[in-house]
Amino acid sequence: MPVNYTTPAADQLFAVAGVRLGVAEAGIRKQDRRDLALVALDAGCTVAGVFTRNRFCAAPVQLCRDHLAGGKEIRALVINTGIANAGTGEPGRQAAQDTCAAVGELLGVAPDQVLPFSTGVILENLPVDSIRAGLPAALADLKADNWHAAAHAIMTTDTVAKAASRTVAVDGKKVTISGISKGAGMIKPNMATMLGFLATDAGIPQPMLERLVKEAADESFNCITVDGDTSTNDSFIMIASGRSGAVFARESDAGWAEVRAAIIAVAVELAQAIVRDGEGATKFITVAVAGGKDNEECRQVGYAIGHSPLVKTAFFASDPNLGRILAAIGYAGIADLDVDRVSVWLDDVLVAENGGRAEAYQEDDGARVMKQSEITVRVDLGRGNAAAKVYTCDFSYDYVKINADYRS
Repeated sequence: MPVNYTTPAADQLFAVAGVRLGVAEAGIRKQDRRDLALVALDAGCTVAGVFTRNRFCAAPVQLCRDHLAGGKEIRALVINTGIANAGTGEPGRQAAQDTCAAVGELLGVAPDQVLPFSTGVILENLPVDSIRAGLPAALADLKADNWHAAAHAIMTTDTVAKAASRTVAVDGKKVTISGISKGAGMIKPNMATMLGFLATDAGIPQPMLERLVKEAADESFNCITVDGDTSTNDSFIMIASGRSGAVFARESDAGWAEVRAAIIAVAVELAQAIVRDGEGATKFITVAVAGGKDNEECRQVGYAIGHSPLVKTAFFASDPNLGRILAAIGYAGIADLDVDRVSVWLDDVLVAENGGRAEAYQEDDGARVMKQSEITVRVDLGRGNAAAKVYTCDFSYDYVKINADYRS
C-alpha cells in the first residue's frame, strides 16, 4: 500500500477544456484490464515535453522527440501499458509509427501530430494489432472529465492510480490544471521510470511552455528516486489549451506567477505520489539539503542519501544506523567538503555536527523518528546558501519480491 496516499475521487479531478481522454481494454499484455489511453487535443493547443536521458531510450520516446521537433501542432497522445517497446530496434520504431498512423486515421490528423507512449516490459515487441483493435473503444470513450479512468489505464506495478488537480483565479477567469502519472519502480532522476501528463486551459506560448516543463520537471520528477535505476521510457508532457481565456505572452504578465506555481505544485504532487507508491515502500522520506555552494551539489548529496541501499534498508528497519547517512554525504562527490561544518538532523533531532555525533543526540530520539511513516533528513553543508530537495522511500522485502516476479 502507498505511504499516506489515496487516489483522488473522479469528481476531484477537473476537466480541462480542449483536452479529452478515453480508455480501453486492448489486451496488450494481460486481459481484462484498462491498458490503452487516448488523449485528443483541440486545435490550438501547445505541447512540450522532457524525456529520459537513458541512451537505450524506447522507440516511442524517439518518435515523440521527432514529432515535437517537427513543429506541427500536436493533436493526440496514445499511451499503452504492459509492453515498453524498448530494446526493440527498427521493428519497435515501426510499431510506434504504425500506432501513430492508426490514431491519426481515426482522428483525421497526420501521424506526426500524434505522440506515442509505452510502459511495461522491455525487450518485447509491441502488439500493434491489439492497439489498433482497442483504439475505437478508446475513441468512443473520449470525455473531458475522464482523468480518473486515464490514471488507472497507464498503471504497471503501481498499486494506486496517481492524479491531481488545481484551479487558479486570474483576472476573473478560472484556470484549471489536471495531471496524471505512473511509476513505482526503476525510479531515478533524469527522469524516473515514469509517465506524466499535465494539462491546463491557460494559454501558454510554445517557448514559455518549453521552459516551464523543464522547470517543473526539475522541481518534481527530477527530484525523486526509488531505486536508482533510470528507465528507457520516461516522459513528462505538458499541454496548454488556452480555452480558459487567460492567455500569457510573457513571464512578467499578471497572474503568471500564480499559474506557474500551481502547475509546479501539481507536478510535485504527482512526483511524490510515485515515491509514496514505490515498490514495497513503507516510508516516504524527504532529503532536504541546504548550505551548499550551488543547487547541483545539494542535489548530489540528496541523491547519494536517497539512492543508498544501506540508508534505505535502515529506514525500513527503523534502525537509527545514521552513520550510513554520513557515509553517503562523504562519497557524494564534493571534493572540498569540510565535514566539520556539516550538520544532520532527523526531523527536529540533531544527529551530527562538528564532524561527528551531536553531543546531545540520544539513540532513542533517532529511533522515535525512524518509526514514522514520513521522515525528513535535513543536511546543512555549511558552505553556501543553495538548497535542494530529493524525495525517496525505504527498501523493503516486497521490493525484491515485486521485481523478481515482474514478468510473471
